[in-house]
Amino acid sequence: MVYNIIIAIIAYLIGSINFSVIISKKMAGFDVREKGSGNAGTTNMLRSVGKKGAAITLICDILKGVVAILIAMFIGWAFKVENQSLLVQIAGIAVVIGHTFPIFFGFKGGKGVATSLGILIMTNWQIGLICLVFGIVLIVLTRMVSLGSCTAAVLFPVLTLFISENYIVSQGSGYFVYSVILAIIVLFNHRSNIKRILSGTENKISFKK
Repeated sequence: MVYNIIIAIIAYLIGSINFSVIISKKMAGFDVREKGSGNAGTTNMLRSVGKKGAAITLICDILKGVVAILIAMFIGWAFKVENQSLLVQIAGIAVVIGHTFPIFFGFKGGKGVATSLGILIMTNWQIGLICLVFGIVLIVLTRMVSLGSCTAAVLFPVLTLFISENYIVSQGSGYFVYSVILAIIVLFNHRSNIKRILSGTENKISFKK
């Protein structure tokens, strides 16, 4: 129990490091949350700061999920924690919550998509790659990042029902509930986008230079 609490705190603090705010202030001299959609994420960085800032933010946010899972694995191995899969799941959920509600940045963060991608790839590389490819294809077809992100989030729980191999830790306590929680967090963070998608007013990205 104590290790679960420790990894939850560590993962939350890792998630709370908001790279989009740090990078936007460093590269452009302003807080990205004060521009565009007001979101501290890759898409708003792309629109407000540029491709370089967006790329760095994307990589760093993905790495937050990766690092949180690796630390959970290390703690599980070092202290011989019985239910290591639960430890991984707690780390995954906590790091996304930290990204969404960062204690270091006034609890106003991003939507957790990039960090969730890092978690998915670490939790199960097969599921992670399927969700990534599916999301990218949908984004290319619709030019709506939010639609690709939300659909990929919903796909994650569905895939856990059919794929039982390639998990970083065997399904000792199962991953379905974990995947549903992560999907709910991502969908909740995209609630305004979902409303715009349904009303046909969602912003679209341009692939032109």
